[in-house]
Amino acid sequence: MRKKLRIVARVHAMPPEHNAGAEHMLTVMLQALVERGHDVQVWLSQYGGLREPYTYQGVQVIPQAARLDFAAVARRADILMSHLECVPTTASIARGFGRPMVVICHNDHRPTLRDMAAGGTALGVYNSQWMRAEAELFLAEYPSAVRPVREIIVRPPVHAERYATKPGGAITLINCSVDKGALLFGELARRMPDQQFLAVRGAYGEQVIPDLPNVEVVDHVAGEEMAARVYRQTRVLLMPSVYESWGRAGVEAMASGIPVLAHPTPGLCESLGDAGLFADRADPDAWQSMLERLLNEPAEYRLASKRARSRSAELDPRPDLEAWCAAVEEVARA
Repeated sequence: MRKKLRIVARVHAMPPEHNAGAEHMLTVMLQALVERGHDVQVWLSQYGGLREPYTYQGVQVIPQAARLDFAAVARRADILMSHLECVPTTASIARGFGRPMVVICHNDHRPTLRDMAAGGTALGVYNSQWMRAEAELFLAEYPSAVRPVREIIVRPPVHAERYATKPGGAITLINCSVDKGALLFGELARRMPDQQFLAVRGAYGEQVIPDLPNVEVVDHVAGEEMAARVYRQTRVLLMPSVYESWGRAGVEAMASGIPVLAHPTPGLCESLGDAGLFADRADPDAWQSMLERLLNEPAEYRLASKRARSRSAELDPRPDLEAWCAAVEEVARA
């Protein structure tokens, strides 16, 4: 019989308070541990206005203002987990109490890798092959003693059946910040006045929304509502991001056979694979040309849609989540 683990995670925010890809990835990963019978608590470090604990998709969430005894709970945990800016403090507590520490890396920024390599990390988790390669280069400069004891790749899990829908007719951008491609989005909408565009406000970053009659604006959308409120209206998804370590929105869209046009970041190239349509975000002519070909040539759209569905099937998250749960249980046994 599998031992029930007490798992405590420390993060800055989590749905439904937030809606970033990193939080969605962590939520699904923790949910998988709950489904294996483990007790999982997430403690938030960022004040979000909530004062009472709640349960989100089976995971117990403790808002920052709800309780003051995180260190006491961490001391009784079997495993501590964290990501992003919460790693240094959580890792310090883990070392102080002699608890194994799991660090989840969502980007290759130097603070992320440096915090993971501070010593005492029992399991390092990367969200892509290229991220693991970048970590190898970074860790080559460090003594072997500070490397994670174990490492694993868990691609951001997307259960296709939760996002699959019949596509609509709009060209969509999710998160209208400059870094996500808002300026290119606006330029394309101006160039193609007869085409409907859909702008979805993001949960972070300054939103730059073009004031044009062919641009519909949708306020921030919770993850579980994306299929009904966004992908059901979308014909083509744009991802002209300056940086993406993976690109969860693109994988979600492909579940419905929606073609994805993207700037070739390492993460987007890996996640979209041969289904991706790539052009430099500084070349609006190339983006307009690809869009017009997709929209005006039905055979091209059908082929792109078929590739998207095929890639979605390849990214079935179940094997990664099974390996993730097994790795966490192995850490606990060790």
